[in-house]
Amino acid sequence: MTLRLAFMGTPDFAVPTLAELIAQGHEIVAVYSQPPRPKGRGMALEPGPVHKFADNAKLPVRTPLSLKSAEEQEAFAALDLDVAIVVAYGLLLPKAILDAPQLGCFNLHGSLLPRWRGAAPIQRAVMAGDAETGVMVMRMNEGLDTGPVLMAERVAVGRKTSGDLTAELSRLGADLMARALGALERGAVVPRPQVEDGVTYAKKISKEEARIDWSKSAHEIDCHIRGLSPFPGAWTEASGERLKILYAEPVDGQGKPGMLLDDALTVACAGGALRLQKVQRAGKAAMSAADLLKGFALPRGTQLA
Repeated sequence: MTLRLAFMGTPDFAVPTLAELIAQGHEIVAVYSQPPRPKGRGMALEPGPVHKFADNAKLPVRTPLSLKSAEEQEAFAALDLDVAIVVAYGLLLPKAILDAPQLGCFNLHGSLLPRWRGAAPIQRAVMAGDAETGVMVMRMNEGLDTGPVLMAERVAVGRKTSGDLTAELSRLGADLMARALGALERGAVVPRPQVEDGVTYAKKISKEEARIDWSKSAHEIDCHIRGLSPFPGAWTEASGERLKILYAEPVDGQGKPGMLLDDALTVACAGGALRLQKVQRAGKAAMSAADLLKGFALPRGTQLA
């Protein structure tokens, strides 16, 4: 049995789920995505990844600025949906939208709810040093990621960056959503209310918090760097230039926080040290620390700020 559905998503994270729903043979009558944004030197309007994928798949795309108007809500209701699938869409769904599909609206969320409800769950999990995270399929309600959960998958964080985890959870989530919809069709799954303990919120990453504070421990800074890699990138000042740190390895060492302890980009922290592995200068591509040092002298004793 196939379902008549709308898909609502915008970034790369959502594309595998849309692709899997197509492969499963569901009838996708509309794709909702954020409007095209100005991009590049010419600031030409460019559609997002989901929009581009849907265009290539010859699916109708809608890009409203809001779903709050009666006109948009009536247009959505007229689709006569069984379900709506939401993956990193970027717009709040009013009650009229949530209530329109016969079986409801279902969201793929990149955390182990109720931990990390909100906008940046994958980044916040890494930044906080969580040992594991995951993806969940949740039936949406009017709260912020408060709906009952259908299915979940867990993964170890390890030394992964948020970019690594985003790619992994995106693939895992696509399969999870397909299985959840199959179980929903068969009546083989009952949404379970979220537990009340352990609620945390994953607020949007601000530009100000991307700067590295070398007075923190090596562990804290390592989590900070991996959580913001590749975007927006944790950064520091080196010889008057902003330098993004995309990956580093904790090592033994001690010294004044922020000072280079050798000629191989080992930086002292308040507790321990980090050896920088992958960096990016302003306007340049990401590169290894060894390649950086070929054209940018940062000798022992240099103070990063």
